[in-house]
Amino acid sequence: MRRDFIDPRSVELEERTVEKGINRCAKVMKGGRRFSFSALVVAGNRNGVVGYGFGKANDVPSAIDKANKDARKNLIRVPLSGDTIPHRILGRFGAAKVLLMPAAPGTGVIAGSCIRPVLELVGIKNVLTKSFGSNNAINLVKATIAGLEKLRDPQAVAKLRGVELDEA
Repeated sequence: MRRDFIDPRSVELEERTVEKGINRCAKVMKGGRRFSFSALVVAGNRNGVVGYGFGKANDVPSAIDKANKDARKNLIRVPLSGDTIPHRILGRFGAAKVLLMPAAPGTGVIAGSCIRPVLELVGIKNVLTKSFGSNNAINLVKATIAGLEKLRDPQAVAKLRGVELDEA
């Protein structure tokens, strides 16, 4: 995995909690049930930088705060082609697979509730997605990030291969 370090202080980030990303866990103790919460947050600048974070705490606001801090530590830079992605890619994590396909202008973000915040906060406005396998929110977000990490800029690939890129 190629992760360029992005200083979270150098970019203005917007955070969003994933819809199915807040979970409650109960532990039965002598005095009754003790609840703990986990939160999944995506942070991005809507201009090619995105990251996700996962936090656990005894109350929801603390879990979200921890997840926000974690998201700022795990930022990646994504190559964009206008307002879509440069090519088709399949991201995998665990049993979750996410297929990301570039779309024509005006299509919008066609994605599920777990994948949509990642794509919107990275700045993609037109994309088609399909998820396969697991529908676990955490694994879907991680698979989407893995797919975005594998994206490559056409100019960079042409330079590596030593060929001219003709705009057709």
